[in-house]
Amino acid sequence: MQHGDEHYTVRLAHLYPTLMNLYGDRGNIIALRRRCEARGIGLEVTGLGLGEPFDTEAYDLVFIGGGQDREQRRIAEDLLTLKGESLRAASEDGMPMLTVCGGYQLFGRSYQPAAGEQLPGLGIFPMRSIHPGEDASRCIGNVEARWQGGTLVGFENHGGRTYLEDGTTPLARVRAGYGNNGEDGTEGAVIGAVFGTYLHGSLLPKNPAFADHLIRLALRHHYGAEVSLPPLDDALERRAHADAARVARSDAAAARRARPLFARLVRR
Repeated sequence: MQHGDEHYTVRLAHLYPTLMNLYGDRGNIIALRRRCEARGIGLEVTGLGLGEPFDTEAYDLVFIGGGQDREQRRIAEDLLTLKGESLRAASEDGMPMLTVCGGYQLFGRSYQPAAGEQLPGLGIFPMRSIHPGEDASRCIGNVEARWQGGTLVGFENHGGRTYLEDGTTPLARVRAGYGNNGEDGTEGAVIGAVFGTYLHGSLLPKNPAFADHLIRLALRHHYGAEVSLPPLDDALERRAHADAARVARSDAAAARRARPLFARLVRR
């Protein structure tokens, strides 16, 4: 694919690639690269770690993966004080961003870990995240959630619960799994072109429509025009998506069947 006499290129900033990379989140970058290269689109990836500022003019797409409370504490100040102002400006300018799990939490107003002081967030998402404590059950399992007339699938494993403020749009609506908090049926958040989610797995290999959505947004941000992406043969991706959705629904049904038995055991 070309833009005038030039090939299209997407410039991606990968925030804290060595610290925030739980459950194969780096696979999202691999999926984006494959889908770009299959269409003749270049993908330039720059890792930005501690002490490295974010230049709003240098990138078209941002990705940050998940990390445990320990890693979140290590990056929180750097994210807020060194990169925060530029990331907020880029989000307001329409730059697409994908934030996963621990990264997603730190793009909200704050995250209260299970122990220790509250971590201030960037405030891009109007939401707050709270870990109810080490004794609380984690939100673990396979997820299927409704998104733009289809579904997203993935795997979640998080102790924190995220609560969107009134008027904040969730990324998706849970059909199976916990999502943001296991209570209100929301999964992730969207503001402008910034997306937050708890879905690992990795997310993008099994959700090619969402991956292409990010690529289109990044190209529009770079070149200022809508770009039509040629379709790819996604037979394997569709099969993986369908298998993951089937497992998520099966797990959810098994959990529902187990609840009455568990309740009887507790009463004894």
